[in-house]
Amino acid sequence: MESRVYLGVDPGFHFTGYSILKIEQNKTYLLECNYLQMNPKDTLSKRVGIFYNHFNQKAIQIKITDIVLETSFLGKNAQTFLKLGFLRGILYLLADQYQMNITEFAPKEIKQALTGFGGASKDQVALALKCMFPQLQNVLKNAKSDVSDALAITLCGVWQNQTNNRLAKFIR
Repeated sequence: MESRVYLGVDPGFHFTGYSILKIEQNKTYLLECNYLQMNPKDTLSKRVGIFYNHFNQKAIQIKITDIVLETSFLGKNAQTFLKLGFLRGILYLLADQYQMNITEFAPKEIKQALTGFGGASKDQVALALKCMFPQLQNVLKNAKSDVSDALAITLCGVWQNQTNNRLAKFIR
């Protein structure tokens, strides 16, 4: 069975949380769980460039096979929603450039997958992640919620792919 490397991203113009999981021989390896911080005083084009360069390097160095995102939703600020579209577009561009799969999940789907309850709070999701990855206690405690959100997004993508693969075996 070939290995898969998943990049889950919670994009933002100040902080972008991301995590990278590798699945190899039915084992899950956490390669990275971090955030990209951008200066809000920089121009929009500079921040988009920083975002592209960062994730382009990850795609090349780590050989990402799958990108996982949370579906976007229109919150209180339409301008923020539109600007986040630029970052999401970068991820779609990278997926095309490097022949990666890209999948999106609704926030409720991610919460349901992690906690068993689609209406779970961010704290409940973070607690579930700390139970699954005890080595991340300090990282998740001190990190922005964007980091735990990204890890939850990534896990949802991994589990969905594994479920689809199992189902495909029965259909054949």
